[in-house]
Amino acid sequence: MRYSALSLAWNALTGHRGWRPAWRDADPKDEYDIVIVGGGGHGLATAYYLAKEHGLRRVAVLEKSWIGSGNVGRNTTIVRSNYLLPENIRFYEFSMKLWERLEQDLNYNAMVSQRGVLNLYHSDAQRDAFARRGNAMRLGGVDAELLDREAVRRLYPFLDFDHARFPIQGGLLQRRGGTVRHDAVAWGYARGASDRGVDIVQNCEVTGIIVEGGRAAGVETTRGRIRAKKIGLAVAGNTSRLGEMAGLRLPIESHVLQAFVTEAVKPLIDGVITFGAGHFYVSQSDKGGLVFGGDLDGYGSYAARGNLPTVEDVCEGGMALMPMIGRLRILRSWGGIVDMSMDGSPIIDRTPVDGLYLNGGWCYGGFKATPASGWCFAHLLAKGEPHPAAAGFRLDRFATGHLLDEKGQGATPNLH
Repeated sequence: MRYSALSLAWNALTGHRGWRPAWRDADPKDEYDIVIVGGGGHGLATAYYLAKEHGLRRVAVLEKSWIGSGNVGRNTTIVRSNYLLPENIRFYEFSMKLWERLEQDLNYNAMVSQRGVLNLYHSDAQRDAFARRGNAMRLGGVDAELLDREAVRRLYPFLDFDHARFPIQGGLLQRRGGTVRHDAVAWGYARGASDRGVDIVQNCEVTGIIVEGGRAAGVETTRGRIRAKKIGLAVAGNTSRLGEMAGLRLPIESHVLQAFVTEAVKPLIDGVITFGAGHFYVSQSDKGGLVFGGDLDGYGSYAARGNLPTVEDVCEGGMALMPMIGRLRILRSWGGIVDMSMDGSPIIDRTPVDGLYLNGGWCYGGFKATPASGWCFAHLLAKGEPHPAAAGFRLDRFATGHLLDEKGQGATPNLH
């Protein structure tokens, strides 16, 4: 069924009895050409582009829970391409362009809202760093504007300009950045992939990877053995666990990243704001709640829950930026497991195990990368060679020293 004003009107007149499920809840077959482990945004996008761009139909996506239950439904919905290094600029700008036409491509309302992303700076050194980043963005064909204090005040007069511990001096603005409805992205890609013949298998946890003669030949699951010519891993914070099943020790640590939603208030923040003197970022959802987050919890964990000191630190950052939010009540919070690479940049590459491919190490950038990640991973799986936009995201760069240290923190995943 194609969604349109006509189909909406027709179903309204017929009591909404004609809607079909958005995707098929398939039973697993014994064998596929390609198995994607992980039914989050990256796995579903990969399957969709394998079918749409490469004509591959014998594809399965295996999700251990239900579609949208992982990080794709547990994030702060921000999309942007305001990176510094050429490899990341090229990739995330490619992703931004895919976001801009995603709803038309999927025939699905993903609520893409290009409301602008503003990174505040609070010192001369930060201003210079943001000027460098903005110049790099513009050299890469990405929009960027360096704003002074008064320009920021005109955009957001409610910020604490006069009595702040860290006075706002200006900000770097990317107007094309914004937010996207996170679970709608999963549903849209699942629908698009299913319509093209991909099997989406829920409640199917992978418990082992079958390796025969040095080659990945299939997976063991809670719903039986499934053989495959190629296996793609797109499992976010569980990347290291799945890698171990194939005998791989990956340059990745798993950390918890918390996010929060407040009670609904009247329209207040029409864009995305990040606090430069701490780690705090905030936007407002269409339902009126403020959605915000901050630093990692700092310790390695596979548990999707965080600790109270990080909650306190995030709220302190919000109060330093906007004291007025102190009376708001937090309705809910959650923790997502993110796979932090040693240089803060992702990996899209084949592994030393023939037939096994890796999509991981997304750190903070997983959600915003979803369309480009799926496109590039599908290209790698279908053609056996990296897509030009992801050519720098090689697994062996940690051995050769060709690191993409975007933040300049070195091999400290808990700080990236």
